[in-house]
Amino acid sequence: MKKPKFQKPLGMHDILPYEQKYFRKVYDAVQDIAEFYSFGKIDTPVLESAELFSKGIGLGTDIVQKEMYHLKTKGGDALALRPEGTAPIVRAYIEHGMINRPQPVKLYYYSPFFRHERPQAGRYRQFWQFGFEILGEENPIVDAQIIQIFYGLLMDLGLKNISIEINSIGDKECRPAYRRSLVRYLKSNAESLCANCKKRTKENPLRVLDCKEEKCRPVINGAPQMIDSLCPECKEHFKKVLEYLDEIELPYTLEPHLVRGLDYYTRTVFEFFSSEEVTENKKRLALGGGGRYDYLIRQLGGRDVTGIGGAFGVERIVQLIKKEGDLSSKRKKTKIFLAQLGDLAKRKSLRLAEEFRKTKILIDESFGKDSLKNQLARASRIGAEYTVIIGQKEALEDTAIIRNMKSGKQETVKFKEVVDKIKKLSKKR
Repeated sequence: MKKPKFQKPLGMHDILPYEQKYFRKVYDAVQDIAEFYSFGKIDTPVLESAELFSKGIGLGTDIVQKEMYHLKTKGGDALALRPEGTAPIVRAYIEHGMINRPQPVKLYYYSPFFRHERPQAGRYRQFWQFGFEILGEENPIVDAQIIQIFYGLLMDLGLKNISIEINSIGDKECRPAYRRSLVRYLKSNAESLCANCKKRTKENPLRVLDCKEEKCRPVINGAPQMIDSLCPECKEHFKKVLEYLDEIELPYTLEPHLVRGLDYYTRTVFEFFSSEEVTENKKRLALGGGGRYDYLIRQLGGRDVTGIGGAFGVERIVQLIKKEGDLSSKRKKTKIFLAQLGDLAKRKSLRLAEEFRKTKILIDESFGKDSLKNQLARASRIGAEYTVIIGQKEALEDTAIIRNMKSGKQETVKFKEVVDKIKKLSKKR
């Protein structure tokens, strides 16, 4: 067969009609879970200022140094095809004054991105990602919630053998001491590092821990662990994140050398993998990840506002759906508000939220807030028919209060019966 004169650029790919059902399946799952957790969709421009990424992601990262597509306009503006989604969302958050909206601001996207890297199975130079971001909330429960959202979405798609790696990389208080300790260790093992990592040791030593070269693995495995250097505040934050994850029984493991490939991360970082053999080399497949970025908003010109989020590669998920996924789709109907008071109640509420999601009942919540008055006011604003209230007394007694928001009547039920009770009340409407 004669080779066509024009072909798609290297590393790009067409999504043909018979493949659209897989991409639509992912999009529908993202839209459903975003609606359930009250995330608003945002679309940012494909082109952004190149400085947005060099300043936000970090000059010493592979993305900025090697993978970004740069261009200059006729007017001399230095632009880049966006390589990732968080920096543009932070830019939009600042530019549009979202700090003045009720916090946290919860946003999601499903968009194409661009990186000039070596094409391989499931990795393209133009690729699709979806992501969820929560800005304006520092409570560790949202760290666990973001991880829960991604895990629940993958479960909704029928994927199996999913694992989660998690770590804390500290903050500006405790990271400098760790950095000095790591540099000393890397310099003493310099002869065993690749050329890139020798350079990174001087410029950005934490990036060494993200190296994928086999030559560097023994050195990385023996490197000091950040978790041993955490300040009391970061240690307490991470402890609570793990307690929340234990409460909802997610299959995570601690990976003490996980740092992620972007400089803006602080404290909690995480990655998701599939152990399914969908690649020729039979290695586990990285699906996505994320973490906290508590300094990024200020760094890009905004106020001192915290954030957390993550992003997943659609093409890699489609690979797995083709192998093991479920193409069926279901929609959710009822809207409930979930209110809680105190740490134990938060833990139970996190578990209850997942039970509601599994039964396709829509809820809203304010996990980062403790004022019952404010939570009930929010429930009224969104038009919730019922509010499930778990206070400290209810958490200790394994009960919950179900309040009819229209009549004000409420009743106490056993915690394990809450979802069934709401289902019955919904049928009576």
